[in-house]
Amino acid sequence: MWLLTSGPTREHLDSVRFLSNASSGRMGFAIAEAALARDHEVTIVQGPVGLSPPPGAQILPVVSAIEMLENAARVLERGGVEALIGVAAVCDFRPARKLAGKPAKSEVSRHLDLVLNPDVLAELAARHLARVHVGFALQSMATPEEASAAFVAARSKLARKGLDAIVLNGAAAMESDESHAYWIPARGEDVDLGAADKMAHARRLVACIEELLTRR
Repeated sequence: MWLLTSGPTREHLDSVRFLSNASSGRMGFAIAEAALARDHEVTIVQGPVGLSPPPGAQILPVVSAIEMLENAARVLERGGVEALIGVAAVCDFRPARKLAGKPAKSEVSRHLDLVLNPDVLAELAARHLARVHVGFALQSMATPEEASAAFVAARSKLARKGLDAIVLNGAAAMESDESHAYWIPARGEDVDLGAADKMAHARRLVACIEELLTRR
C-alpha cells in the first residue's frame, strides 16, 4: 500500500481565522491516480481542499498538522506500507492556544503566540515503518544561482528528514499546472523529469518510486 499526505493543513487561531499554506492538493491526487492505475492500493491523509479525490483511494480527511501526523502514524502502524510519500504543504506554525468564537482582531493579535508544528514527514520517516520514504521540496529556481542553491537545500532536506528520495520543484509550480521537476535519490543519480503538467510528472514519479522499491 502507498500512503500519501496531501493538501494543506489549517491551524485555527479561532473558530473562523486560521494559518495555512497555499496548496491545491492536485499533485497528491495526481500521484494517487497514477499509482492506482498501476494497481497500487492508495491511502491519502488529506488536508482541506476543494477537489474530488481519485476513485479507489482511501481518504482520511484531516485539518491540522497534528491530526495529519496522528492519522498517518496509525496507518503506518497497521503495517503493509510500501511507500510513504509526503506531498502535503504542512503549516510550519500553530497558535499555542485556539481562541473561542470569533473575537475582535485586537484580541487575536494580543493573544497570538505561535509554536512550531511537528515535522510530519520527518517524524513518520523516523519510525521506519515504510519501505521507502519520499518527500517534496519547493524552491525558487528563477536564476542559475537560485537553481544551484535549490539543489543544495533539497539534498539537505532529504538528509535531515531521513528520506530515500526527494522531488525538487520550482516555486512557479504553485501557480501553474506545469512545472519543471527533478528526482533526487539518496543514492544514485539525479533525474531531470523535465517540464510537464502534474499528471505527467505523477506518472514519472510513480515509475521512479517503483524502481526504488525494486532495490529494497
